[in-house]
Amino acid sequence: MGTRDHAISKAAEASSNPATLFANSEAGHPSSEAGVARPTPGLAKNLTWVSMLAACVSLMATWEAFCSTMAAGLISGGPVSLVHGFILAFFGTIATALSLSEAASMIPSAGGQYHFVAELSPRSISRPLSWGTGWLTMFGWQSVAASAPFLAGTMIQGLLVLNDPTYVYERWHGTLLYWAILALALVVNIWGMHILPQVENATMILHVGLFIVLLVAICVVSPTKNSASFVFSDFENETGWQSNGVAWCIGMLSSAYVMVGYDGATHLSEEMTDPAIGVPRAMIGSLVINGTMGFAFLLAVLFCMGDIASAYETATGFPIIQMFYTITGSLSAATAMSTAVVLMATLATIPLVVSAARTLWALARDNAFPFARFLSRVDEKRGIPTLAIITTTLFLALLGLLNIAATTAFNAILSLFVVGLYLSYLLPVLAILWRRISRPQTLVYGPFKLGRFGTFLNIVSAL
Repeated sequence: MGTRDHAISKAAEASSNPATLFANSEAGHPSSEAGVARPTPGLAKNLTWVSMLAACVSLMATWEAFCSTMAAGLISGGPVSLVHGFILAFFGTIATALSLSEAASMIPSAGGQYHFVAELSPRSISRPLSWGTGWLTMFGWQSVAASAPFLAGTMIQGLLVLNDPTYVYERWHGTLLYWAILALALVVNIWGMHILPQVENATMILHVGLFIVLLVAICVVSPTKNSASFVFSDFENETGWQSNGVAWCIGMLSSAYVMVGYDGATHLSEEMTDPAIGVPRAMIGSLVINGTMGFAFLLAVLFCMGDIASAYETATGFPIIQMFYTITGSLSAATAMSTAVVLMATLATIPLVVSAARTLWALARDNAFPFARFLSRVDEKRGIPTLAIITTTLFLALLGLLNIAATTAFNAILSLFVVGLYLSYLLPVLAILWRRISRPQTLVYGPFKLGRFGTFLNIVSAL
């Protein structure tokens, strides 16, 4: 077995002291010699797999995210695109998560995807692939971390429009609210990290509890019900695209988007007590829980929402707010239901910033990001990368300025970054598939192993 292949075996054993892939290279130029460790101050291990599961469930916030993305799907393919697109996205995401879980069990590291690529890809291309994957992951996570506070801030504006006819909607109001939510997340990330497990456990309870309350309210209170043919076969194309296939694919993205974020567990693996086992449990568990709730919420809203056109005529800017009002017939009830979404989006911002900051910190630790020495520092008192957390929050705050100029520009940047995050999922799957086929004897698996289904699941993930 060669030096590089032997490194994979070493990485599988190094969950408490992960390999520093770029330690022997200049900043920003990854080394191909994986498995060379550089001593760095350790992060505090505050998380069990249960608290990690709670964090992943909370940050994915699938049913809450649907309150934002569902609107685009209703005019881009309609209910049929949302429902069938969700089913396709769910099983495809499960296959991808299983593939990444196997890699995470072998190579537990805050770097996540880019460490997997560096360890598993062909040596001749591992340098550019791992570097590119790291940057895609980092910017993708910045985008995901920005989406939750933006949803919460702008939805508050929608509630103001609903309840106060004199309120004048201004984009900068939404940016200020967005900044306030980021500030809350920053405070918890720095001064409340020691209670993060308790915060996330409570958030998951709220996430499930409020889902049940809203689901029952939607199904019981709604005065009318749409037909099954509307929910499962109605097609809409108000996008301007002449091709219905293009419209359907755009609508499916609304369902695919709510599935991102499960890899947050990998970026917190160095703060877990047993990441080789805990990370796969958290990733798969969060998808199963959120996928089930997300699909149930989607079906309930589609059956009870009323007319699509009336939802889009709302002045709130959020069709879901109008749907809640149509379903309940009560301004107070619609406000309460929308407030539940705002609350959960606000709480989801906390673990989102945690994971985004750890991704940046991992890149800096490996000399793959500018100002690496500065950003890779760990606060020895708190056991957290304080400077990476602050930098992440400042970057997210700057992104909010785009909303003042044009909300379309803000959404376009976030969408571009999310595409990058999906690409960061694909590259390590291709790397492990290549090694599984060409050099299976060099793979030293962790506790979580796909076995005979590995190749099939890797191929499904890549598709």
